[in-house]
Amino acid sequence: MKKMLLLGVAVAAFALSAPAQAELKFKPGEDPRFHWSNYDDLKKVDLKGETLSIFGPWRGEDETLVRNVLEYFQEATGVEIKYSSSENYEQQIVIDTQAGSPPNIAVLPQPGLIQDLASKGLLTPLGDATGKWVAENYGAGQSWAALGTYKGKDGKSDFYALPYKADVKGLIWYSPDNFKEAGYTVPKSQEELATLEQKIIADGGKPWCIGLGSGGATGWPATDWVEDIMLRTQAPEVYDKWVTNQIPFTDPAVVNAIDIFAKIATDDKMVDGGAKAVAATDFRDSPKGLFTVPPKCYMHHQASFIPSFFPEGTKLGQDADFFLYPPYASKPELGTPVEGAGTLVMITKDSKAARAFIEFLKMPLAHELWMAQGSFVTPFKGVNKDAYASEALKRQGEILANATTFRFDGSDLMPGKIGAGAFWTGMVDLVGGKPAKDVAADIQKAWDAIK
Repeated sequence: MKKMLLLGVAVAAFALSAPAQAELKFKPGEDPRFHWSNYDDLKKVDLKGETLSIFGPWRGEDETLVRNVLEYFQEATGVEIKYSSSENYEQQIVIDTQAGSPPNIAVLPQPGLIQDLASKGLLTPLGDATGKWVAENYGAGQSWAALGTYKGKDGKSDFYALPYKADVKGLIWYSPDNFKEAGYTVPKSQEELATLEQKIIADGGKPWCIGLGSGGATGWPATDWVEDIMLRTQAPEVYDKWVTNQIPFTDPAVVNAIDIFAKIATDDKMVDGGAKAVAATDFRDSPKGLFTVPPKCYMHHQASFIPSFFPEGTKLGQDADFFLYPPYASKPELGTPVEGAGTLVMITKDSKAARAFIEFLKMPLAHELWMAQGSFVTPFKGVNKDAYASEALKRQGEILANATTFRFDGSDLMPGKIGAGAFWTGMVDLVGGKPAKDVAADIQKAWDAIK
């Protein structure tokens, strides 16, 4: 979700210190959660005298965490790493690459921008072997391999971007105590979820807390709902055609997904505060109804970041828990799809150190070192899941590893004026009472206008 990544500090570009082993976050060889044999293999790579520049989106706390990972690569190989970031990193990487002064490694969360860089010949292919490695070693591997594949300057598709660090969307947050007290169980299918909604209403409660408010970005939480519904009602190939407008917003498959969400969000019986509260409630405040006494709602649909806005002192796994927005039992052919986001790693200036760094990211250790610090989940099936810093993160990692399909946030794949414009506005109109087919027509009209 690019909105959240915009928070941060200004440009920072510093070489890592050259720590002794004792200064590394986890002393090599001493913690059984890590694949230390990877570190031993890394020490056989001699990069002394070389410098590796890395430009990424991680700032603040995440920058501290990634620097702790990078120090192992530096310590083992002897390379000097210079990590930098910027609060305007999307614009900065374009400027640097086009000016002929790119970093060796760029890390970006925007597939659209990556395609643009690849089409201008500004990225170095990582090779078919790395793309095949992703397909074989990641949960829903073909999805991730396709996410890293782009058309180059010659129009030929190559694997350019290695996914590293993912975010899970489509989670349903709830209070286990409230569920237990009311006698509710976690639904395993959309059909069971519909039954649960009706039971909650019959018991005098409200199934959902929904808030679309987000200042100038109001409406975006609803786009995640629609994207999740698309992946549970249509084949992933239809989703791909939708986000590229090969099928229009007015296609019955899309209108159906919008309408399913509308039937939840505009039903006063379904939502705390009624339909009028949906657009007026800030998304950061909307989950708080889970924790009131009595509860104002029993479920909240949101991505993995939302616990940051839970009441202070909320303990995950005890006061709050989650389950994946379930698939339809009647559509087993669609498997278990997961919507999410994440960052992808590319070579923007080729070198021996850059190639070695990509190989490092294919090691379980490169993932486990961040997993153990928190704020990191990965679809890499070869990692030791015990390295996750919490049970919640471990379960999110398992969701990714066990997914049959992964698709990137659809609105982030669309042109900015649609995915971060007309789609958001359309969702506000929808919860205001505008029919799904009319909302879809408005969004398609906006898309046609920029072609």
